[in-house]
Amino acid sequence: MTRSDTELLRAWQTGDARAGSELAERHYPLIERFFINKVDEDAAIDLIQHTFLGLVNARARIRSDTNFRSYLLGIARNVLYKYFRRYHRHAERLDYTKRSAADLQPTASSVIAREQELQLLHQALRRIPIESQMILELYYWESMRAREIAELLEVPEGTARTRIRRARQLLERELETLAQTPALLESTVSNLESWASRLQAQFTGRASAP
Repeated sequence: MTRSDTELLRAWQTGDARAGSELAERHYPLIERFFINKVDEDAAIDLIQHTFLGLVNARARIRSDTNFRSYLLGIARNVLYKYFRRYHRHAERLDYTKRSAADLQPTASSVIAREQELQLLHQALRRIPIESQMILELYYWESMRAREIAELLEVPEGTARTRIRRARQLLERELETLAQTPALLESTVSNLESWASRLQAQFTGRASAP
């Protein structure tokens, strides 16, 4: 029988190392996707390792009623922001509600796709603010609900819903700017969930690939 995150966490906290390994393996693809569209692949590998190291260091403090996925993503978010602060001048002025991945990491790996819609969506996501990009990727790629996103951002659920809508608006604005034809724009926007799912598949396994 497959154990839940909560059951694995409790077992890990009481000394079951195998339970900790199972948790890490279960959520590795999630954390890989979190980083791979925001930084280059070498940096992504390093940040993934730092995220799971942070989890190991924090395991005794994680409450049993915690949403484990949101907690782990919170660690990843902090690791990402620390990375950007370390490598950018005037780091104290970085505002992740305004600065995009394209601003902060212009050389991040690009998705290789034949479909123009995937290329367009990939570019547009990287051009909206980091926080908005993160919100949409979690919403579309990981099927996270507003309540979970609110937990991650440490804001009320209503605020999270507002940010999801705002992020979608920003994305559509970038899609409109980048689209070469009205038909391409219409195809991408009208089937956004489907294209987002296909883009997610493009990134799965990228950081760990040989």
